Amino acid sequence: MSMSLTDDQVAGELKKMIAFIKQEAQEKAREIQIKADEEFAIEKSRLVRSETVAIDTQFERKHKQAELSQQIARSNVTNKTRLKVLSVRQELLESIFEDARKSLTQISSEKEKYSKVVERLILEGAYALAESKISIRSRKADFELVKNAIKSASASYKERVGQDIIITLDEANQLAEGCSGGVYIISGSGRIDINNTLEERLKILEDEALPAVRNTLFGPSPNRKFYD
Repeated sequence: MSMSLTDDQVAGELKKMIAFIKQEAQEKAREIQIKADEEFAIEKSRLVRSETVAIDTQFERKHKQAELSQQIARSNVTNKTRLKVLSVRQELLESIFEDARKSLTQISSEKEKYSKVVERLILEGAYALAESKISIRSRKADFELVKNAIKSASASYKERVGQDIIITLDEANQLAEGCSGGVYIISGSGRIDINNTLEERLKILEDEALPAVRNTLFGPSPNRKFYD
């Protein structure tokens, strides 16, 4: 015959059950908390790594962009400086030859020297054309001087070549006003002409002497690999 529990015994059993359930609940809660903390730590670590990689990638990209911008800026400054130097050099060279052009008028003022220059210019044309007849054009102011130079040039040509040459002065077609001097030589057939004016000879000299003048003023170019 079973004995029924008293109210106090029932209350005691209920307290034990409640205490057990509460303890189980607390332990379960601790387990959940521990697992949650672990998952939080793992997720936090993952996010930190992910953000760190993203930040490093962004920094590297911006660093490369900054380096590229600096390179472009340096290149632009270098190019502008180089172009400025080249421009100043060109201006200097042009000023040198401009001064030479201005001094051409002084050549004809020294009649004796100028007469020898004209004679050599006529002879040069005669040798180049190698014809028995040629004509000369000159400034009107040089007509008498050119006639004397023609006589000397004709004699020199015959002496050196061994053939006579007829050189005439074309007084009807004189050189244009403003010409500094020299002569214009036309073949007997009229098909070939040689411009031996002082202005033209200076142009030829500019082309031929420019490399030497540039080298004298600025030294050899570091970019030049071959020399004649």
